[in-house]
Amino acid sequence: MIDKAVILAAGEGTRLWPFTETMPKVMLPVANKPMLEYVFDAVKKSGIEEIVVVVGYKKEVIMEYFKDYKGIKITYVEQDKQLGTSHALLQAKKHIKNFFLVLSGDNIIDQQSISNLIKDKSEYSMLIKEHPHPSKYGVVHIEKNTLKRIVEKPEEETGKFISTGIYKLPKTVFEKIQELNNQGVFDLTSVIQLLIKQEKNINTITADSWMDIVYPWDLIYVNEALIHNTSESINGIIEKGVTIKGPVLVGPDTKIYAGSYIVGPVVIGQGCEIGPNTCIFPSTAIGDNSVVSPFCEIRNSVIMNNVHIGSNSSINHSIIGRGNTIVNNFTSISGKATIEIEGEFKKLKGIGTMIGEDCTIGSNVVTEPGVIIGRKCNIDSIKRITKNITSNSKVM
Repeated sequence: MIDKAVILAAGEGTRLWPFTETMPKVMLPVANKPMLEYVFDAVKKSGIEEIVVVVGYKKEVIMEYFKDYKGIKITYVEQDKQLGTSHALLQAKKHIKNFFLVLSGDNIIDQQSISNLIKDKSEYSMLIKEHPHPSKYGVVHIEKNTLKRIVEKPEEETGKFISTGIYKLPKTVFEKIQELNNQGVFDLTSVIQLLIKQEKNINTITADSWMDIVYPWDLIYVNEALIHNTSESINGIIEKGVTIKGPVLVGPDTKIYAGSYIVGPVVIGQGCEIGPNTCIFPSTAIGDNSVVSPFCEIRNSVIMNNVHIGSNSSINHSIIGRGNTIVNNFTSISGKATIEIEGEFKKLKGIGTMIGEDCTIGSNVVTEPGVIIGRKCNIDSIKRITKNITSNSKVM
């Protein structure tokens, strides 16, 4: 009987800089909800109402947001040092009595896949998923649905299915975890490989839907995928002369002024002001208490809370962090870019800019595709930003 899920949410997510400087990666918003909330919802819908959350980096952000969430019983345990996934899971040991699920708080998973995992009769089970870029993950090799081995980030394409890092496990697995931790091995994949070596049968189940957020631009892609589940709901004030097409969600106390044109799926939070004469196109999420001034155009972007965008601005395939003030005539150009993160070079198409929180950007600023701007930067007017800018910088 499975009555609990353990959700790993202790990591910082350094590859998601600058957005994780003030919050853990699991709290980054997708379609105006923290990604961890999607995991909570999927777990609850599958019938599990007790969750153990392993927290660490910026834990107070998580605990404050989820202090009373939809009747779910939440127990928090802390991983003091972020040594690895199995070490994180070990912190939950005293709260587990029987079989349990383990999930990552930064992966979006559907309820049906979790239900399929719960129903599986095997002692050990895991969710796998076909992926177009398997070499970024742990590639799984299976025979008749039984896991034979996992190869972490192989240099050559050796298979198309990857581990999602979502498992059903018995409590006895903590003995294996402790054994490897004592040897200085702290990742969950090594625990699974040890189980295979000891001839434990690990059944694999293919997930219906699974999405991973590793890099800043993943927020744009996952937002685009999830926002299509938006159902139309207009709770704000819509002036005459506003055109709304497709599913659009507008939060309470939001005002959309005359002449604005919105094509869903679009999510707009509460307390916002949009327009007049502003165009918002599909796959855009605008956070709470944000202002989009007249004659702006926003496409396929994530605008977080408390952002002020000046008039005549054009934002495409971009992320604008919390608390930014952007003066008029700002343009984020989208296109091809090669971005370096932690020594890895990523080639992207159709990418705009990514701006950390609490920046002030003057008028007539243009950003090139793929530019990442840190938090608390101050950029003077009439500047063209062609390369990344570290946090707390001033561009004069």
